[in-house]
Amino acid sequence: MWVNENGMLRQTSDETRVKFRTSISQEILEQLKQLADQHGTFVNYLLEDGLKVVLQQDSITFNKETRPKDRIQYKTTYDKQLLESVRALAKDHQLYINDVIEYGVQFIDVERAKAGQHRYRIE
Repeated sequence: MWVNENGMLRQTSDETRVKFRTSISQEILEQLKQLADQHGTFVNYLLEDGLKVVLQQDSITFNKETRPKDRIQYKTTYDKQLLESVRALAKDHQLYINDVIEYGVQFIDVERAKAGQHRYRIE
């Protein structure tokens, strides 16, 4: 992102975001990449949108038996507070964070997700 300081723009990293590595279904990831390309956004912004909806719900219905078998490592950045909330939710429901992330995919609304240009914003 860019910061306006005394009329001059300075590029800086967003302190509200943290790097996070997890395992996620390769099939889901490919679908999200295509969706992100079609709508001018990034996969992590789509995932964040789905996770926000999951956090607003009262419960999670997740069947541990149907976990995908094609999980691969995926590294990206997430909003720090959102990730902490997801960690707490996963712990409360005795799930892994990647289970909650994959569960949230079904609630993604590309119209609500941040646009790809969000990372180049000026504050």
